[in-house]
Amino acid sequence: MHGVVIDPVLLAEAEALNVDVASAASRGVEQAVRAARHSQWRDENHAALASSNTFVEKNGLPLARHRLF
Repeated sequence: MHGVVIDPVLLAEAEALNVDVASAASRGVEQAVRAARHSQWRDENHAALASSNTFVEKNGLPLARHRLF
């Protein structure tokens, strides 16, 4: 487990405002992990997405004639 360092001034202000620091930190880490996973997925799938977009640009949407909207 890694130690977490929080700016002491910020920590004091959070405590003075009755902020649940552990919960806030957990939510912040959760958001950072979600963003990192999203970025990693996008990077890993960039070529496939670009290829699919190119196909649609050249050929239109597959089965587009069956769309009712």
